[in-house]
Amino acid sequence: MLSTGALRAHLLAARLAGPVATTREESLRSYRLFAAGDPRALLGLDPEPGWGERELLHLMADRCGVSADPAHVSGPDLIDPERTLAALRAFAERLGAAAAAREPVLFGTGHPHRLLEFYASLARALSAAGCVVLTPAQGARIDVATRFGVRTHCLDYVRGVALVRAPGARPPGSATGAHTHSPLPVRIALEALAEGAGPLPQLVIGDHGWVCGAGQLGVDAIGLADTDDPAVFVGEAEGRVAVAVPVDDGVRADYYRPLTRYLLDRASLPGAQEWP
Repeated sequence: MLSTGALRAHLLAARLAGPVATTREESLRSYRLFAAGDPRALLGLDPEPGWGERELLHLMADRCGVSADPAHVSGPDLIDPERTLAALRAFAERLGAAAAAREPVLFGTGHPHRLLEFYASLARALSAAGCVVLTPAQGARIDVATRFGVRTHCLDYVRGVALVRAPGARPPGSATGAHTHSPLPVRIALEALAEGAGPLPQLVIGDHGWVCGAGQLGVDAIGLADTDDPAVFVGEAEGRVAVAVPVDDGVRADYYRPLTRYLLDRASLPGAQEWP
Protein backbone atom coordinates (compact mmCIF):
# COMPACT_ATOMS: atom_id res chain seq x y z
CA MET A 1 0.00 0.00 0.00
CA LEU A 2 1.19 3.50 -0.82
CA SER A 3 1.98 5.08 2.53
CA THR A 4 0.40 8.30 3.72
CA GLY A 5 3.86 9.80 4.08
CA ALA A 6 4.78 8.94 0.49
CA LEU A 7 1.53 10.43 -0.79
CA ARG A 8 2.02 13.58 1.28
CA ALA A 9 5.48 13.99 -0.23
CA HIS A 10 4.05 13.52 -3.72
CA LEU A 11 1.27 16.07 -3.12
CA LEU A 12 3.88 18.67 -2.23
CA ALA A 13 6.38 17.74 -4.95
CA ALA A 14 3.73 17.79 -7.70
CA ARG A 15 2.15 20.96 -6.27
CA LEU A 16 -1.17 19.22 -5.86
CA ALA A 17 -1.06 20.69 -2.36
CA GLY A 18 1.15 23.18 -0.58
CA PRO A 19 1.72 26.30 -2.70
CA VAL A 20 -0.31 25.60 -5.86
CA ALA A 21 -0.51 27.13 -9.32
CA THR A 22 -3.95 28.60 -8.63
CA THR A 23 -3.34 32.19 -7.60
CA ARG A 24 -4.80 34.06 -4.67
CA GLU A 25 -6.25 36.54 -7.16
CA GLU A 26 -8.15 33.74 -8.94
CA SER A 27 -9.50 32.36 -5.69
CA LEU A 28 -10.65 35.72 -4.34
CA ARG A 29 -12.34 36.52 -7.65
CA SER A 30 -14.28 33.25 -7.42
CA TYR A 31 -15.35 34.07 -3.86
CA ARG A 32 -16.62 37.48 -5.00
CA LEU A 33 -18.55 35.91 -7.87
CA PHE A 34 -20.04 33.23 -5.62
CA ALA A 35 -21.10 35.78 -3.01
CA ALA A 36 -22.75 37.79 -5.80
CA GLY A 37 -24.70 34.72 -6.99
CA ASP A 38 -22.90 34.49 -10.33
CA PRO A 39 -23.80 31.15 -12.01
CA ARG A 40 -20.21 30.78 -13.21
CA ALA A 41 -19.14 30.31 -9.60
CA LEU A 42 -22.22 28.56 -8.22
CA LEU A 43 -21.66 25.47 -10.43
CA GLY A 44 -25.33 24.51 -10.15
CA LEU A 45 -25.52 24.94 -6.38
CA ASP A 46 -28.36 26.94 -4.83
CA PRO A 47 -26.65 27.88 -1.58
CA GLU A 48 -28.27 28.93 1.64
CA PRO A 49 -28.23 32.69 2.38
CA GLY A 50 -25.32 34.24 4.22
CA TRP A 51 -22.32 33.28 2.11
CA GLY A 52 -20.51 36.59 1.83
CA GLU A 53 -16.87 36.94 0.86
CA ARG A 54 -15.71 36.88 4.48
CA GLU A 55 -17.69 33.72 5.25
CA LEU A 56 -16.36 32.03 2.13
CA LEU A 57 -12.78 32.93 2.98
CA HIS A 58 -13.14 31.41 6.45
CA LEU A 59 -14.76 28.29 5.00
CA MET A 60 -11.97 27.84 2.46
CA ALA A 61 -9.36 28.35 5.16
CA ASP A 62 -11.04 25.60 7.17
CA ARG A 63 -11.61 23.16 4.30
CA CYS A 64 -8.51 23.81 2.16
CA GLY A 65 -5.98 25.61 4.34
CA VAL A 66 -5.85 28.87 2.37
CA SER A 67 -4.95 31.98 4.30
CA ALA A 68 -7.88 33.47 6.21
CA ASP A 69 -6.28 36.91 6.07
CA PRO A 70 -8.31 39.16 3.73
CA ALA A 71 -5.23 41.36 3.33
CA HIS A 72 -3.44 38.47 1.59
CA VAL A 73 -4.45 39.26 -1.99
CA SER A 74 -1.68 37.99 -4.29
CA GLY A 75 0.71 35.14 -4.95
CA PRO A 76 0.14 31.39 -5.10
CA ASP A 77 -2.71 30.01 -3.06
CA LEU A 78 -2.17 27.30 -0.48
CA ILE A 79 -3.69 23.87 0.15
CA ASP A 80 -2.87 22.07 3.38
CA PRO A 81 -1.80 18.51 2.44
CA GLU A 82 -3.21 17.19 5.72
CA ARG A 83 -6.66 18.37 4.68
CA THR A 84 -6.19 16.73 1.28
CA LEU A 85 -5.20 13.45 2.91
CA ALA A 86 -8.15 13.52 5.31
CA ALA A 87 -10.55 14.14 2.42
CA LEU A 88 -8.96 11.36 0.35
CA ARG A 89 -9.56 8.94 3.22
CA ALA A 90 -13.23 9.92 3.28
CA PHE A 91 -13.37 9.63 -0.52
CA ALA A 92 -11.91 6.12 -0.36
CA GLU A 93 -14.40 5.11 2.32
CA ARG A 94 -17.28 6.21 0.09
CA LEU A 95 -15.78 4.32 -2.87
CA GLY A 96 -15.52 1.19 -0.77
CA ALA A 97 -19.14 1.52 0.36
CA ALA A 98 -20.28 1.93 -3.25
CA ALA A 99 -18.36 -1.18 -4.27
CA ALA A 100 -19.67 -3.24 -1.36
CA ALA A 101 -23.28 -2.31 -2.20
CA ARG A 102 -22.68 -2.52 -5.98
CA GLU A 103 -24.20 0.91 -6.43
CA PRO A 104 -24.86 2.38 -9.87
CA VAL A 105 -22.33 5.20 -10.37
CA LEU A 106 -22.09 8.17 -12.74
CA PHE A 107 -18.76 9.84 -13.53
CA GLY A 108 -18.29 13.24 -15.13
CA THR A 109 -15.56 15.85 -15.45
CA GLY A 110 -15.18 19.44 -16.53
CA HIS A 111 -11.40 18.88 -16.64
CA PRO A 112 -11.02 16.11 -19.25
CA HIS A 113 -7.49 17.11 -20.23
CA ARG A 114 -6.24 16.67 -16.67
CA LEU A 115 -8.60 14.38 -14.77
CA LEU A 116 -10.03 11.93 -17.30
CA GLU A 117 -7.51 9.20 -16.48
CA PHE A 118 -8.09 9.64 -12.74
CA TYR A 119 -11.85 9.16 -13.01
CA ALA A 120 -11.60 6.46 -15.69
CA SER A 121 -9.37 4.36 -13.42
CA LEU A 122 -11.91 4.63 -10.60
CA ALA A 123 -14.72 3.77 -13.02
CA ARG A 124 -12.86 0.67 -14.16
CA ALA A 125 -12.25 -0.44 -10.57
CA LEU A 126 -15.87 0.06 -9.51
CA SER A 127 -17.07 -1.76 -12.63
CA ALA A 128 -14.80 -4.68 -11.80
CA ALA A 129 -16.30 -4.69 -8.29
CA GLY A 130 -19.79 -5.11 -9.74
CA CYS A 131 -21.03 -1.52 -9.94
CA VAL A 132 -22.90 -0.36 -13.03
CA VAL A 133 -21.08 2.63 -14.53
CA LEU A 134 -23.84 4.65 -16.16
CA THR A 135 -23.53 6.43 -19.53
CA PRO A 136 -26.89 8.15 -20.13
CA ALA A 137 -27.80 10.67 -22.84
CA GLN A 138 -24.68 10.04 -24.92
CA GLY A 139 -24.67 12.41 -27.89
CA ALA A 140 -27.15 14.82 -26.30
CA ARG A 141 -26.67 18.44 -27.32
CA ILE A 142 -26.15 20.96 -24.54
CA ASP A 143 -25.96 24.75 -24.78
CA VAL A 144 -23.02 25.63 -22.53
CA ALA A 145 -22.01 29.14 -21.49
CA THR A 146 -18.38 29.84 -22.41
CA ARG A 147 -16.22 32.96 -22.40
CA PHE A 148 -17.15 33.31 -26.07
CA GLY A 149 -20.89 33.16 -25.33
CA VAL A 150 -23.29 30.22 -25.38
CA ARG A 151 -21.97 27.35 -27.52
CA THR A 152 -23.56 24.00 -28.32
CA HIS A 153 -21.63 20.97 -27.07
CA CYS A 154 -22.26 17.22 -27.17
CA LEU A 155 -22.29 14.92 -24.17
CA ASP A 156 -19.90 12.01 -24.66
CA TYR A 157 -18.38 9.23 -22.56
CA VAL A 158 -14.77 8.09 -22.61
CA ARG A 159 -13.97 4.94 -20.62
CA GLY A 160 -17.11 5.49 -18.57
CA VAL A 161 -16.49 9.18 -17.82
CA ALA A 162 -18.76 11.91 -19.15
CA LEU A 163 -17.39 15.05 -20.78
CA VAL A 164 -18.57 17.61 -23.28
CA ARG A 165 -17.01 18.66 -26.58
CA ALA A 166 -17.88 20.93 -29.45
CA PRO A 167 -19.72 18.99 -32.21
CA GLY A 168 -17.29 17.78 -34.84
CA ALA A 169 -14.24 18.81 -32.81
CA ARG A 170 -13.27 15.17 -32.20
CA PRO A 171 -14.83 11.80 -33.06
CA PRO A 172 -17.04 10.30 -30.31
CA GLY A 173 -14.92 8.46 -27.78
CA SER A 174 -11.85 10.68 -28.22
CA ALA A 175 -10.01 11.25 -24.98
CA THR A 176 -10.28 15.03 -25.11
CA GLY A 177 -13.05 17.47 -24.40
CA ALA A 178 -13.92 20.97 -23.26
CA HIS A 179 -13.23 22.56 -19.92
CA THR A 180 -16.56 23.50 -18.33
CA HIS A 181 -18.09 24.49 -15.01
CA SER A 182 -21.65 23.93 -16.23
CA PRO A 183 -24.14 21.80 -14.25
CA LEU A 184 -26.25 21.26 -17.38
CA PRO A 185 -24.50 18.01 -18.43
CA VAL A 186 -25.30 16.23 -15.15
CA ARG A 187 -28.86 17.55 -15.17
CA ILE A 188 -29.42 16.20 -18.68
CA ALA A 189 -27.79 12.87 -17.79
CA LEU A 190 -29.95 12.47 -14.67
CA GLU A 191 -33.09 13.50 -16.54
CA ALA A 192 -32.40 10.85 -19.18
CA LEU A 193 -32.02 8.21 -16.48
CA ALA A 194 -35.19 9.33 -14.71
CA GLU A 195 -37.15 9.02 -17.96
CA GLY A 196 -35.64 5.66 -18.90
CA ALA A 197 -35.82 2.17 -17.50
CA GLY A 198 -32.28 2.00 -16.17
CA PRO A 199 -31.15 2.58 -12.57
CA LEU A 200 -30.52 6.02 -11.13
CA PRO A 201 -27.02 6.64 -9.77
CA GLN A 202 -26.53 6.28 -6.06
CA LEU A 203 -23.23 8.11 -6.38
CA VAL A 204 -21.87 10.77 -8.74
CA ILE A 205 -18.09 11.23 -8.89
CA GLY A 206 -16.63 14.25 -10.59
CA ASP A 207 -15.86 17.94 -10.29
CA HIS A 208 -17.29 21.39 -10.99
CA GLY A 209 -20.91 21.28 -12.18
CA TRP A 210 -21.02 17.49 -12.07
CA VAL A 211 -20.60 17.24 -8.32
CA CYS A 212 -22.48 20.44 -7.38
CA GLY A 213 -25.28 19.84 -9.87
CA ALA A 214 -25.79 16.29 -8.64
CA GLY A 215 -25.62 17.29 -4.99
CA GLN A 216 -28.17 20.04 -5.53
CA LEU A 217 -30.56 17.43 -6.95
CA GLY A 218 -30.12 15.19 -3.91
CA VAL A 219 -27.73 12.63 -5.40
CA ASP A 220 -24.76 11.59 -3.27
CA ALA A 221 -21.72 13.26 -4.82
CA ILE A 222 -17.97 13.28 -4.19
CA GLY A 223 -15.15 14.94 -6.07
CA LEU A 224 -12.04 17.06 -6.38
CA ALA A 225 -11.99 20.84 -6.06
CA ASP A 226 -9.40 23.61 -6.26
CA THR A 227 -9.12 26.72 -4.11
CA ASP A 228 -11.08 28.70 -6.70
CA ASP A 229 -14.05 26.28 -6.56
CA PRO A 230 -15.83 27.47 -3.40
CA ALA A 231 -19.18 26.00 -4.50
CA VAL A 232 -17.97 22.43 -3.94
CA PHE A 233 -16.89 23.21 -0.37
CA VAL A 234 -20.06 25.18 0.35
CA GLY A 235 -21.99 22.15 -0.91
CA GLU A 236 -20.05 19.96 1.48
CA ALA A 237 -20.63 22.38 4.39
CA GLU A 238 -24.37 22.40 3.65
CA GLY A 239 -24.56 18.61 3.34
CA ARG A 240 -25.22 18.52 -0.42
CA VAL A 241 -21.76 17.22 -1.35
CA ALA A 242 -20.55 14.18 0.58
CA VAL A 243 -16.80 14.65 0.10
CA ALA A 244 -14.80 17.53 -1.40
CA VAL A 245 -11.08 16.85 -1.82
CA PRO A 246 -8.96 20.04 -1.86
CA VAL A 247 -6.36 19.64 -4.58
CA ASP A 248 -5.00 21.56 -7.56
CA ASP A 249 -7.15 20.33 -10.45
CA GLY A 250 -4.90 21.57 -13.26
CA VAL A 251 -1.58 19.73 -12.97
CA ARG A 252 -0.30 17.06 -15.36
CA ALA A 253 -2.61 14.06 -15.72
CA ASP A 254 0.03 11.56 -14.59
CA TYR A 255 0.53 13.41 -11.31
CA TYR A 256 -2.86 12.10 -10.15
CA ARG A 257 -1.81 8.46 -10.48
CA PRO A 258 -0.52 8.12 -6.90
CA LEU A 259 -3.90 9.47 -5.71
CA THR A 260 -5.59 6.74 -7.74
CA ARG A 261 -3.39 4.07 -6.21
CA TYR A 262 -3.97 5.40 -2.69
CA LEU A 263 -7.75 5.48 -3.14
CA LEU A 264 -7.94 2.00 -4.64
CA ASP A 265 -5.71 0.62 -1.89
CA ARG A 266 -7.75 2.13 0.92
CA ALA A 267 -11.06 1.15 -0.69
CA SER A 268 -9.78 -2.42 -1.31
CA LEU A 269 -10.63 -2.11 -4.99
CA PRO A 270 -8.92 -3.92 -7.87
CA GLY A 271 -6.34 -2.12 -9.98
CA ALA A 272 -4.07 -0.52 -7.37
CA GLN A 273 -1.20 -2.81 -8.33
CA GLU A 274 -1.24 -1.42 -11.86
CA TRP A 275 -0.01 2.00 -10.72
CA PRO A 276 3.66 2.56 -9.93
